Amino acid sequence: MVDADQTFVIVGGGLAGAKAAETLRAEGFTGRVILIGDERDHPYERPPLSKGYLLGKEERDSVFVHEPAWYAQADVELHLGQTVVAIDRAAHTVRLGDGTVIRYDKLLLATGAEPRRLDVPGTGLAGVHHLRRLAHADRLRHVLAALGRDNGHLVIAGAGWIGLEVAAAAREYGAEVTVVEPEPTPLHSVLGPEVGQMFADLHAEHGVRFHFGARLTEITGQDGMVLAARTDDGEEHPAHDVLAAIGAAPRTALAESAGLALVDRADGGGIAVDISLRTSDPDVYAAGDVAAVRHPLFDTRLRVEHWANALNGGPAAARAMLGKEVTYDRVPYFFSDQYDVGLEYSGWAPPGTYDQVVIRGDAGKREFIAFWLSEGQVLAGMNVNVWDVTETIQKLIRSAARPDPDALADPSRPLTALLD
Repeated sequence: MVDADQTFVIVGGGLAGAKAAETLRAEGFTGRVILIGDERDHPYERPPLSKGYLLGKEERDSVFVHEPAWYAQADVELHLGQTVVAIDRAAHTVRLGDGTVIRYDKLLLATGAEPRRLDVPGTGLAGVHHLRRLAHADRLRHVLAALGRDNGHLVIAGAGWIGLEVAAAAREYGAEVTVVEPEPTPLHSVLGPEVGQMFADLHAEHGVRFHFGARLTEITGQDGMVLAARTDDGEEHPAHDVLAAIGAAPRTALAESAGLALVDRADGGGIAVDISLRTSDPDVYAAGDVAAVRHPLFDTRLRVEHWANALNGGPAAARAMLGKEVTYDRVPYFFSDQYDVGLEYSGWAPPGTYDQVVIRGDAGKREFIAFWLSEGQVLAGMNVNVWDVTETIQKLIRSAARPDPDALADPSRPLTALLD
């Protein structure tokens, strides 16, 4: 067991950091555990921010990873509302913004990601929003409710998961919604055009207007308020509020200034870690949205910005910090809820990596499973309003199975039989 006099410091007050602290205690570590977060809220989970909490269906307290009292009970020292401004790897210390210096024996960076900003005129207007933090969701809830009451217009830049989930929430509040997206379909970089079109149809049926093949170039306003959003093809869209949902960038500045190895932005960015989530410094680890690990299943370095990666990555890093043998090779997984559609996605198959999409079930009724294949091998699967199949889909991916496409598409054939 690690010596009780040691100090483990966790930088990042999100799900990955909180679960790492929990795991250290669960594994019997008796030294100091210090968790530093730059938000004043206790560590919380992010999915509700664009789903149940945003819709007003979940209470604010439901998003927190632990009850606030848990941290004192588990002897986890919290520094909330504090920013780590520097790491001195030689001295094994971190320095906070208020000048406090904390020594560490092992350090975990779980700094997450931050929303990419629109680089266009008008982004300083009061009606321009992002959604990444609980405070953002607090504000956006009130905005959507007001738009719904007043028949107001919301323009969303980006048709990724956040953009679509907020679009669904806004329509449920009664707001008018226009989504501007440079690609030809929603979720194009994740699902490709074949399945992405389904989401375009789903949202169109609920009254969302899409403007594909265009980017925002200006947000116009008066007296600090938004009036319209203009696109690079000369169109102008009425808007009372604008949401920038154009992706997130890993928060690597602290790691970079400390001289840790990073991954180029063109390759997804992030802090480079090995299979045990260790960085280029043997006493520093990284987990969650900021960590880029070479995945043995897909033979590429992946940085995954989803809930399950934080949920599982934090504990994996904690065990590695304790000297346990860790192989972090989980199949990427995420879920989404939009209107009456629920889905789970497992795997990794961006456009260019697959050559065939197989649909099992009724896509028209939105009760199906989509599989992405490369030379017959299952790279990814997404179940839409079909449940209790994620484990089998992940086994198909892990096994490098090459099932007969006709059998894969046949709902009468049990998925488990295709593992043989």
